[in-house]
Amino acid sequence: MDQRVKPAPHEIRRARTENPKARERDLAAQLGISEAELVAAHCGDGVVRIEPRVNDLLTGLEAVGEVMALTRNESAVHEKIGVYDKVITGNHSAMVLGENIDLRIFPKVWAHGFAVEKRDGDKIRRSLQFFDAAGEAMHKVHLRPASSLYAYQKLVAALESSNQEPTVDISGPTSDDEIHGGETTANLNDLRDRWSRLTDVHQFFGMLKTLKLSRRQAVRMVGQDYAWLLDNDAVRAMFHHAAGGEMPIMCFVGNRGCIQIHSGPVKSIKPMGPWINVLDETFHLHLRTDHIHEVWAVRKPTKDGHVTSLEVYAADGKMIIQFFGKRHEGESERDDWRFLAENLPRIPSPTAA
Repeated sequence: MDQRVKPAPHEIRRARTENPKARERDLAAQLGISEAELVAAHCGDGVVRIEPRVNDLLTGLEAVGEVMALTRNESAVHEKIGVYDKVITGNHSAMVLGENIDLRIFPKVWAHGFAVEKRDGDKIRRSLQFFDAAGEAMHKVHLRPASSLYAYQKLVAALESSNQEPTVDISGPTSDDEIHGGETTANLNDLRDRWSRLTDVHQFFGMLKTLKLSRRQAVRMVGQDYAWLLDNDAVRAMFHHAAGGEMPIMCFVGNRGCIQIHSGPVKSIKPMGPWINVLDETFHLHLRTDHIHEVWAVRKPTKDGHVTSLEVYAADGKMIIQFFGKRHEGESERDDWRFLAENLPRIPSPTAA
């Protein structure tokens, strides 16, 4: 939307007051602004702008103790309760490898940060919220009753920005290296040859980059021995089979700046309208099933034998969510997960596009 017709900070605050129960993402969309602009408008009124220094954030969060980590995209919200520990810092990528909170972070994408306090009756809800240059939410950290308020306040003070203006400079969406979208000149034989020689799932992105293919283009092209199309209801079926069989799975939800992973069983599967929800003790997932355009089962070779993933795509070709059977490096794929993935309902594959 043109910058001149965007509401001023006082108008944004008034809209927030008039719509107290609206979700930030939904209210921002109604106002024609980004979520970062909605939050920034409250600087000085329960919001402190902080520097998105990812490495300092991650090393400071461990002392805060138990929190809820939230990563989302347009169609899925992934929430994990735990501690930020086993942190590996880095300027290109950073990781949190804790038992419950498991993240892959791309710090250069994080452009704006805020410490947010919201009054909820007699309680104050506190969170750290981070956004990319376009104002899209990358990652949020919500305090819980067991969190250390002292450590949180110390971390906010260390990251506090000298700029506390109630506006942010927003740039247009940055193109995603993984989404190419157009016609490709990649050779099918070259793709199949490179795919067959993979020895680690982490080599997959490099292969796509070399061939200038999006992930979705590659799975459509490669052939049904490596990737086959499933019925869109396969995700719901997978959740119910995994929960019924107490099968530990890995569930990845990400955006340009962060990927969040759950590893373990899922138990409480609750559909509600277009959403399918996992409502477990330390893991909540909310997935918009009406946003699902395609579901693929994808088989990738590794040095430990092939592994099978379920990959869920939106209509624009971006991946919404991805699933594996839980495994560690050096282990072969779980037999029950492979059997499940290979027996979910299939539909005829489309031609490569």
